[in-house]
Amino acid sequence: MQTTNRQVNSNHDQLTQTPRIATVHRTTGETNVQVTINLDGRGTCTVATGIPFLDHMLHQIASHGLIDIDVQAKGDWEIDDHHTNEDVGITLGQALNQALGNRKGIVRFGNFLAPLDEALVQVALDFSGRPHLSYGLQIPTQRVGTYDTQLVREFFVALVNHSQMTLHIRQLDGINSHHIIEATFKAFARATRLAVEIDPRRAGIIPSSKGVL
Repeated sequence: MQTTNRQVNSNHDQLTQTPRIATVHRTTGETNVQVTINLDGRGTCTVATGIPFLDHMLHQIASHGLIDIDVQAKGDWEIDDHHTNEDVGITLGQALNQALGNRKGIVRFGNFLAPLDEALVQVALDFSGRPHLSYGLQIPTQRVGTYDTQLVREFFVALVNHSQMTLHIRQLDGINSHHIIEATFKAFARATRLAVEIDPRRAGIIPSSKGVL
């Protein structure tokens, strides 16, 4: 049976008209985090994590991924930023997974190479349903401002495990810690934007030869 362009466009319109929005509220003995995302947004970002550098990076995800993001977090900052950083990653990952639903119609794969001055970072990802992180950053300093740069990996570990994505991060160049990290978040945002787009040739179909993700 031949599918006309009109049928394909109709299926695409039906999918894109369904809001891909999710809100997750996660409370532990260490943190209280609420995240709302809209995958079909315009890049609006309202964040208050208590960690200024993390807020800055979340703005990169929203702006370059065209994802509306609202993150409100309270944590045990008197200890350090670790728990809040991780739990924001967990909750954002859960919201991303929830907003994608059964993942019908999405492109699924995303890849982007982002330069930022001397830094060059590549991100490739797959909303595969199989969590895996391959992390290749070499950040030269322990801190950017007050932010512990070890927390970059912890954020992505949490995000990957709870969004059920495969994520590869490769640093091709860079000597400035801020530039390396920001290029990573920008590349992640653009790769995510590509992956969650609706493929008009696959509208209504789970993008897997197995028929399930």
